[in-house]
Amino acid sequence: MSLDPRQRAEFVNAYTRVLITAWSSEEYSARLDSDPRSALAESGLELPAGAEVVLVRNIPEGHHDSNIEVQVALWERGLETGRFELHIPETPQVDMAELSEGDLDSIAAGASAAEAIDINCCCCPCCCCT
Repeated sequence: MSLDPRQRAEFVNAYTRVLITAWSSEEYSARLDSDPRSALAESGLELPAGAEVVLVRNIPEGHHDSNIEVQVALWERGLETGRFELHIPETPQVDMAELSEGDLDSIAAGASAAEAIDINCCCCPCCCCT
C-alpha cells in the first residue's frame, strides 16, 4: 500500500516527532523500548491492533542519507504485513572540535551549533527535505 501525499506528510511529521522526542527525553526513549505502541501513539503514529513493532537502534552504515525514504517504505510495508519496523538512530552529536572559538562563543551565548556555524543542518527528516 502506497501512502498518498497527505498520508506521507502526516507519517513524516509523526516520525520526526518520535525522533526528536526520543533524542530529547530519556524517559520517552525508555518508554519507546518498553511500550512502543503507546509511545508511538503519543507522537501521532497509530498502529493497527495486533501489529508487531520492531525498533532498530543500530542503523546500518550508509542508510542515514536516505533514512526517510527507507522509513516511508518500511511503514508502507508494515501497513501490508502488520510488521512495522522503525529506525530510531542514536542522538546526533556535534563534533565540538570542528568549531572555532567564535562558534563556541555563539553557542555559549545561546545559539545552536547550526546557527553558530551558519549552516542549515538537520539529521531528522522533515517536510522541507523530502
